[in-house]
Amino acid sequence: MKITKYIIMLILLSSVNAKDKIDVSKIFGRIQYVDVFADYKVEVVDAFADLKVKEVKYFPDKAGKWQIVDSFPDFKIQKVKVFGDFKIKFVNTFPGVP
Repeated sequence: MKITKYIIMLILLSSVNAKDKIDVSKIFGRIQYVDVFADYKVEVVDAFADLKVKEVKYFPDKAGKWQIVDSFPDFKIQKVKVFGDFKIKFVNTFPGVP
């Protein structure tokens, strides 16, 4: 009886986590780096990234193109070491979803 309750709880928790997956292809535009009150927390990695990011000065109009600003951002990003919402890798060419 106790085992079936545990299994049902595991199934419910795994279904909740599947719905909360972030669509990283929609994260582009004007980005502000912050320490608190971020829209997303990201881990910067060298391999197995969810999004390849290129910092640009103009036309951040596609997935992975970020224009870094100090005011009026589209998204606020906090860089963290662990437990980020998703992982990014900085690149010079071919930004976007790998």
